Amino acid sequence: MQKLKHEQIQYIEFLSADINRAKDFYTKCFGWKFTDYGPDYTSFEGEYVDGGFTTGKPVSGTVLVILYSSDLEATLEKVLAAGGTIVKDIFSFPGGRRFQFTDPDGYELAVWSE
Repeated sequence: MQKLKHEQIQYIEFLSADINRAKDFYTKCFGWKFTDYGPDYTSFEGEYVDGGFTTGKPVSGTVLVILYSSDLEATLEKVLAAGGTIVKDIFSFPGGRRFQFTDPDGYELAVWSE
């Protein structure tokens, strides 16, 4: 599958108060791999979307990034073990189930499953 698809999300950029903490969290939770570009920027590459973290003060509530999981309960446990906070426990919605959490910088993300 081609990653660069017309008018689809291809890159997500976050602000982080502590880039090393963000890298540690997302590596532990999701196995993301990072490439550093100096002390104030790191990028990650995914199969479908890429992104990065730059130094700055996080602003919560502007964008909800939603990840997919084939094992929602196991992913929830990984988030907790890595230091995330569950803000909405697993709930059902038309088409699946999901939960929402905040990472150590306070960003709220969601994880869904069919």
